[in-house]
Amino acid sequence: MNDYDFIIIDCQPSLGLLTVNALTIAQGVIIPMVAEYFSLRGLALLTDTVSKVRDRLNFNLEVSGILVTMFDRRTRHAKEVMERLIEVFGDQVFDTVITRTVRFPETSVAGEPITQWAPTSPAAAQYRNLAREVIERKGRK
Repeated sequence: MNDYDFIIIDCQPSLGLLTVNALTIAQGVIIPMVAEYFSLRGLALLTDTVSKVRDRLNFNLEVSGILVTMFDRRTRHAKEVMERLIEVFGDQVFDTVITRTVRFPETSVAGEPITQWAPTSPAAAQYRNLAREVIERKGRK
């Protein structure tokens, strides 16, 4: 494991056994969150699960950041959710935001990451920015 700077385990959006196992071996967790009201409730459940795993199974687990995804700058609702998220979680919210785009369903069909399918797209740039931000945050610790 010392051969890698980062290992990413992408878990399904549930709080089942696989997610708990991943949290048990992780040093940090990036929480993706759709910019919608009901996602705030799911975020509360996940942060509670992270706290329980930290208290009982993995004392070193930390929230590396919260990533807002499928953000639609045109809607007031998304902006209000983002404001509330920053109000509650502050610096834990990544500056990088992944906006909604038709490119993501295309990448799923193609079976390729956005950085390969549409490397010059704004979405690919956003994920590259996220990678830089994750590395930068890790370097501050």
